[in-house]
Parts: sequence; C-alpha cells; structure tokens
Amino acid sequence: MTSVVASIRGEFLRYKALAEATIGQVDESDLSAKQASVANSIATICWHVSGNLDSRFTEFLTSDGEKPWREREEEFRARTVTREELLAKWGRGWDVLMQALDELSDDDLQRSVMIRRQSFTVVEALHRSLSHVSYHVGQIVYIGKSLRGEDWRYLTIPPGQSDAYNQAPGNDGAVAFAQTLADRQKSSHEPGQ
Repeated sequence: MTSVVASIRGEFLRYKALAEATIGQVDESDLSAKQASVANSIATICWHVSGNLDSRFTEFLTSDGEKPWREREEEFRARTVTREELLAKWGRGWDVLMQALDELSDDDLQRSVMIRRQSFTVVEALHRSLSHVSYHVGQIVYIGKSLRGEDWRYLTIPPGQSDAYNQAPGNDGAVAFAQTLADRQKSSHEPGQ
C-alpha cells in the first residue's frame, strides 16, 4: 500500500514534470516574455513557485511557512533569464520540498504546522501546496501551448487519441507519468531546448 506522503510526493512530481516538459518546448527567449493575454511570464511563475516552495518547506515542521526572508513581491517582478538560470531557480524550491517530504511519514500527517501564523495539519498544508503548484503549472502549460501553437507536443493524451489510448493504456501513476515525461524530454530535439 502506498503511503499518503508517497502519494502526495508523486503528484508533486507529476506537476513538476509537466512544467519542465513545457519549459523544454518553449524557446529560451519566450520563457521571460509576458504575453498580452497573460499577466505573468513562465519565468515569473517559476520564480514564484520556487520561492513559495522554499519558504513553505524550509524547516517545515518547526517554523512558519511564510519566512521573514521571503520576498514574495519580488518573485512577480518581470525578469529576463536563460533556461539554465530558470531551471536552477526552479530546482532550488523543488529540492527543499523533496527533502522535506523525504523526512515525513504518514505518522506526521496530523501534526500542526504554521503558515502565516495560522495552524494547519501537515496533510492540509501538503494539499494546500499541491493545489497551489498545480494551479501555477496549469498556467505554465497554457502559456507554453499558446507560444508553440501547432508545434505543441501534447504532454497527456492528444486530442482524438483517447480511444486508442484506452485500448492500450500506459502507466498513469504519478511517478511513472513524471518519468515518462522526463524520458521524452531527454530524447527530444525540439528547437526550444
């Protein structure tokens, strides 16, 4: 039986993989470009998600998740970054999250943690963070798909292929899905990479 913490960890990895597969498809110059119909660039969203994860999961069980050193407003500043800089910043927040999750067990789920001086159970805080990440990853994918247009490589079942997929489904588990996307990224030779 999969533990709750392992299941949540897998879902975080699913969304991380979706964002990274999108970032891999987008030309480097477009990562920092603000689209007319969208308030933030991919870079801005990645900065925000990373800052949020870093703040929430540094000393997760012992300090308030809104750290005094976090500069949330700065995360939303327009910036021009390289793909390497973006992935390094993105990775820092995810590293902090993964380390915190590695230190948790299901026995910790009913413990209390603080976020902005409000008490949450660990499981509530994890679900809250997972929802936050999925919301912003959806924005990243939407922007990436808009930028790529007809050249977009679908990250899930492409339109018109549901019946074929249902006849021979792949492993839809979160960790397997994340690994499939990562493998696809490694073998891809898109111009955006």
